[in-house]
Amino acid sequence: MADVSDNAPHEPSPVDVAIAEQVVNTKVNWDDSKMVTTFANVVNVLVTREELTLLFGMNQTWNASQAKELTVQLSNRIVLTPYAAKRLLTLLTARMRDYESRIGPITL
Repeated sequence: MADVSDNAPHEPSPVDVAIAEQVVNTKVNWDDSKMVTTFANVVNVLVTREELTLLFGMNQTWNASQAKELTVQLSNRIVLTPYAAKRLLTLLTARMRDYESRIGPITL
């Protein structure tokens, strides 16, 4: 039988703590020293089993109602894992809900 003389509370190991709690307690430092800002009015998504690729660009066609063809100048490609894409979906859904509650609904 073990001697139970140490009654001090034990600190849970990282394995004992839920992943969500570990993430909540993690400080994130946002380093924007290499960040660039671009504008996009067109976005498309390509999907494979391993990744989702977001393509961003600008519609270069001035008179889209009369044009038989649109020209989109692609500027950025972002490749995400399915898990990162799901987190992005969650964040965008929440931000759009907030935006539409303040500004009004957007109809596509």
